[in-house]
Amino acid sequence: MILTSLLDNDFYKFTMQHGVIKLFPKARARYTFINRGHHSFPPGFAEALREAVDQMQHLQLTAEEKEYLAVTCPYLDPTYLDFLQGYRYNPAEVHIAQQDDQLEVHADGYWYRTILWEVPLMSLICELFYQLTGQQRVPDEEVIRITRGKIEQYKKMDITIADFGTRRRHSLAVHKLVVKTLREYGEGCFIGTSNVHLAMRNGVKPVGTHAHEWFMFHAAKYGFKMANMLGLENWVQVYRGDLGIALSDTYTTPVFFEQFDKKFAKLFDGVRHDSGDPILFADRTIVHYKGKGVDPLTKTIIFSDGLNYEKVADIAAYCRGKIGMSFGIGTNFTNDVGLTALNIVIKMYEALPEDAPRWTPVVKLSDENGKYTGDPKMIELAKEMLNT
Repeated sequence: MILTSLLDNDFYKFTMQHGVIKLFPKARARYTFINRGHHSFPPGFAEALREAVDQMQHLQLTAEEKEYLAVTCPYLDPTYLDFLQGYRYNPAEVHIAQQDDQLEVHADGYWYRTILWEVPLMSLICELFYQLTGQQRVPDEEVIRITRGKIEQYKKMDITIADFGTRRRHSLAVHKLVVKTLREYGEGCFIGTSNVHLAMRNGVKPVGTHAHEWFMFHAAKYGFKMANMLGLENWVQVYRGDLGIALSDTYTTPVFFEQFDKKFAKLFDGVRHDSGDPILFADRTIVHYKGKGVDPLTKTIIFSDGLNYEKVADIAAYCRGKIGMSFGIGTNFTNDVGLTALNIVIKMYEALPEDAPRWTPVVKLSDENGKYTGDPKMIELAKEMLNT
């Protein structure tokens, strides 16, 4: 088995799954693989991926892992932890095909089940790609040296950093080395990882709240104009102030701030930046908080869009003394091994809310046109409805 733990996944998948079970237990969802980098997959790739996915049905939450979640994440209901202990991946929910060098992957089923597929599927695709194309990474000692050098540079900036690199990592082996090194040399700077399994194994905090699909589903159920507001409201209903970082760019940041009113601005600890110009986003966020009578220095922006040292240095220099900040770094930590990182995503593309008569295409607009995902007609409808 390539994956060895049910918790080898991003934290926000579990926090969203918990919310879905409480609020939308009958909703269904469909996800699709998007090959943004136009990568060519070698012959037999689909079969290898199929075998790896089939092996995932044997993963199950251990008693030790359940106890870890109960202690570390008290906002997760005991009933949810019991559910997770009984959860098994169902490989029949995943369709995999290959036409020449192009890969096709879809997941389909109840949202509360299929929500866990996205991240491990992406990490499997990446790991198998390097294996089956015979690409050799740098040795372990070099991975450690590179990672140590990065975290020691970040420590000098007097900022906090988290690892967000599960989905496009080179491999589980590299990811383990990276998190262990960050923990060992990043005291006072490295605050945690989005990977729950590695957070547990390294004694650091699991980091994350929610993803774009939370708001994309709300648009399918309630309409584009209500998606942000009701998405935030439902998050508050489930978590009552815990997990208080709000994702801002599902339908562009200006649209988000129209509904991020004084209540949300005070209740949420901060916002996450995931697309577009980070400096412009910081300015907009500072202005918004001040306009609501909130001191920006009491709030935090989590920057997480394709970061490297230079980008982090520029953002930190600009935000210091103006607003709180922290950084989530993904591929630059977990796939800096001398090879080209894959540019791939898996996104929800249709949702079927409870009692809905038909499937609804869902879209993400983001703050960069190139990051739009979903049905082109629905994208145009969203832009028209939201005046973006």
